[in-house]
Amino acid sequence: MTATLAEQRKPDRVRRQARLTTALIATVILLTGIAPLATDMYVPAFPGVAGDLSATATQVQLTLTTFFVGMALGQLIGGPVSDRYGRRRLLLAAVVVMTIASVVCALTPSIGVMMAARFAQGFAGGWAMVIGRAVIVDLAQGARLVRVLNVIAGVGGIAPIAGPLLGAVILQVSGWRMSFWAVAALGVAMVVAVLVAVPESLPPRRRHGGGLRTFAIAGRQVLTRRRYVGYVLVSGSGMGAIFAYVATSAFVLQSMNGLSPVAYSMDFAANAAGMTVASLVAARLAGRVATRTVIAAGQIAALGAGVTMLVGALWFGTPLPLVIVCFFVLMSAQGLIGPNGGALASAEVPEHPGTGSAMLGFVTWVAAGVIAPIAGLGGQDTAVPMALLMIGCTVLSVAGLVLARPAAAPTAPN
Repeated sequence: MTATLAEQRKPDRVRRQARLTTALIATVILLTGIAPLATDMYVPAFPGVAGDLSATATQVQLTLTTFFVGMALGQLIGGPVSDRYGRRRLLLAAVVVMTIASVVCALTPSIGVMMAARFAQGFAGGWAMVIGRAVIVDLAQGARLVRVLNVIAGVGGIAPIAGPLLGAVILQVSGWRMSFWAVAALGVAMVVAVLVAVPESLPPRRRHGGGLRTFAIAGRQVLTRRRYVGYVLVSGSGMGAIFAYVATSAFVLQSMNGLSPVAYSMDFAANAAGMTVASLVAARLAGRVATRTVIAAGQIAALGAGVTMLVGALWFGTPLPLVIVCFFVLMSAQGLIGPNGGALASAEVPEHPGTGSAMLGFVTWVAAGVIAPIAGLGGQDTAVPMALLMIGCTVLSVAGLVLARPAAAPTAPN
């Protein structure tokens, strides 16, 4: 009888311990910051990597592609696996693997080893990101979930601000390998943070048993939710617009408008700051203004920026003031679109938080990996492809919001 009572009380004790604390939120922010830091700190070092490893520019760029592929797959697999086995131990394992992969990148003797290590780094980083998000979904709901995810996105927006600047500083005082040592040091800090701040948020009685068959069933259930698919499209298309900007902004601002590298870095940081502030504003509005309304406002602003950019590129020679304003509006608008779309998507599948987060993360990073090379197809002397992608991604995002509209209330019989 005593054993039975102990078994009955165990889930309640786990639930009491698993609370949404400031330390937990800060740890998830660290987890979500790994992708922009591992990318933005490294991109300025591409020429140095090519020289040291006797690699072509295309081979070096492929190390970025392998990272994105790993990130997408890690999120797709990590979420469902954590639905079965729990969050905390898998999160720790992912952060340890990411840290080891970063060390391998720092010590790599060849571009082939670098590609493999970058894939492992992205896979483990994506695994950690999706589990961190699932922990939040386990412990929050409704307006609180929207608010917390917006805070995470807003404060996490510091990473793309700091990444290029930190990478440039590292290159000034050391070599490109130091960027990966810095990411490895961040990995060690994340291991400590997870050990201290992250509880097991998914007690055994709420876990889903089974292997690939269960994952397929859960995935099918998630993807049959019309509103979930709509909100995933909202968030994923927003990420596509961001990476259309990331892939081409240097060419538009520096090659076409003569901005210096320092001035470009300052503008990049200002745009990231605009997205951060918008995310924090969205967090404040959660529970006060309908989240769909906030998303729609961001979509209108992003569409206006895209259309204005296209007009400027076709008929006015893409003037610098217009470009600066359009980029700032576009990135700020994404702070209203992406985090809110992701929060509403997660809220639609509370019974499969890991799988829901995995699908969302997979779509988001696939969009990033696909849009970035497409944006550069027009070369270095035109902003038309980028403007068309800005418009197209925003239109897809609007379509997602329409798809996710609430079902009409049944009409009373006459």
